Amino acid sequence: MEAYSDLDQPELVPKVFVEAWNQRDARQIAALFEPDADFVNVTGLWWTNRRAIEKAHDYGLQTIFNNSTLTIIRTKVKYLAEGIAVVHAKMKLVGQTPTSEVANPGVRRTIFTFVVYQSEGKWSCVAAQNTDIVSAMETHVRDEQGLLSAVDYRKFVQ
Repeated sequence: MEAYSDLDQPELVPKVFVEAWNQRDARQIAALFEPDADFVNVTGLWWTNRRAIEKAHDYGLQTIFNNSTLTIIRTKVKYLAEGIAVVHAKMKLVGQTPTSEVANPGVRRTIFTFVVYQSEGKWSCVAAQNTDIVSAMETHVRDEQGLLSAVDYRKFVQ
């Protein structure tokens, strides 16, 4: 197992997240977070502490993403104050585990938002959210049967 990057800069939080993801190391992913941190995934599941973040990622990395590779496309840091920052990271996911409904899952792109702070020279995450990027769409709409789908209202505007 390879060593992880030091966390001496805020943009290294998503880098270590990706390193740990690709090693299937849920414990290291969870170690990026404070004990009472929050994590919201792409479907709105909300984990409210480090233990829950580790448990959810361990399940996902063993079941849903066991052959996946996550890569960073772009990272942007916005400092809110000294030692406090928001880090956005656009990422690409390939190799998601097939399901009975989808035999060959395609490439996914997401934007992670990490709220981080520095303590004793090390950056740590207090909250994160992962949002799927849905190309050429503006929002979601729920139909009469309760199904959610992405839509582009520009098609309807004349």
